[in-house]
Amino acid sequence: MSQENNIQAKIRNHPKFAELVGKRTRFAVILSLVVLVPYYTFMFLVSTQPQLFAAKLAEGGVITTGWPIAALIIIGGWLLTGVYVSRANGEFDSITEEVLKEARK
Repeated sequence: MSQENNIQAKIRNHPKFAELVGKRTRFAVILSLVVLVPYYTFMFLVSTQPQLFAAKLAEGGVITTGWPIAALIIIGGWLLTGVYVSRANGEFDSITEEVLKEARK
């Protein structure tokens, strides 16, 4: 077995690696649901009940209630991307470094 395969096997068998994969997967699934459920709910409601979002925000205005809701969904997606990047660069990277350090021993 080569040196590289040996390190890969050590990483795969390391308990912290399994912890990292589990935490990262759960976090990604939760954030995905938090982004996708409101998005698809909004799209579903716009296509089936457009009158819900057709009310004007101001008398004689052109902006309907759907615009700010859509903007919030998009901005929320951006913010949650930032949350994921922050956690990935913090907690997940520190666990990765720990696993790599121990695997190279």
